[in-house]
Amino acid sequence: MQAGVRIIENAAFEGERPLFGAECLSVKATTFSRGESPLKEGRDLTVEDSVFAGKYPLWYCDGVKVEHTVFETMARSGIWYTNDINMRDCDLQAPKLFRRCDGVNLEHVHFADAAETMWTCRNVAMHDVAVRGDYFGKDSSSIRLDNVHVVGNYCFDGGSDIEAHHCTFVSKDAFWNCGNVTIYDSTIDGEYLGWNTRNLTLINCVINSDQGLCYVNRLTMRGCRIMAGTDLAFEYCADVDAEIVGDIPSVKNPQNGVITARHIGTLIMDETKIDAGLTRFKTETEPGMRLTGSDTNNKAVNL
Repeated sequence: MQAGVRIIENAAFEGERPLFGAECLSVKATTFSRGESPLKEGRDLTVEDSVFAGKYPLWYCDGVKVEHTVFETMARSGIWYTNDINMRDCDLQAPKLFRRCDGVNLEHVHFADAAETMWTCRNVAMHDVAVRGDYFGKDSSSIRLDNVHVVGNYCFDGGSDIEAHHCTFVSKDAFWNCGNVTIYDSTIDGEYLGWNTRNLTLINCVINSDQGLCYVNRLTMRGCRIMAGTDLAFEYCADVDAEIVGDIPSVKNPQNGVITARHIGTLIMDETKIDAGLTRFKTETEPGMRLTGSDTNNKAVNL
């Protein structure tokens, strides 16, 4: 143990701010029950094998290491305005954890209820993390994800500078309003993927998204598969450079770029909405159905 570190072990605390402003503190096998803000304004803290059962446990802290620790439901809004926090092998039941933090490193962490969690944070790294909850990662930036599984709608809305590897996102409206997102070797399942996002790159990904990849400015896809549940893709998408492995069920009104696939089931190019000549299609066969101009308001006719 580092010299000068105070140790608290096998203890129990309740009430308000029992260890307020603690510095160079090691907490082991300790329970923080009824009350709030037990370690607020702490510096250089280590917490191991402990339980937080009250509100606001780690606010305005710097230099925190948490291992093998549980945040119960009432430890809600638990980690706000905290910088340089490393968390490993923890189970997090409380919602609204992590707000306006800078320097968050998570490994082997489970979020059971991540509603409104990881909002407006910076410099976030997550490895082997499971997340369940809506609006995870809203307005956060400089994010690195590896083997992260998110189940919950609207993940990373408004995020920027995001890189993900070997992840799964089961999320309606995932990656909306984002900037600079690159996703490798991952699965994304959910309606309306990527709307209003700038610089979205997908490499070797599997996509299932009703009306996905629309309103994107600068979309790059390499080695991706688009599942049969994906339709009306690329609407008003600008600067598309998409190389798809296999078929695309349907494409609607991309603004410009190049789309490569084996086959497109239905191609809708409404010349009253876009300049159809600005997008090139490279396919092995003709589209199964083609709609242009006023035909887009009528029934499709097989070619």
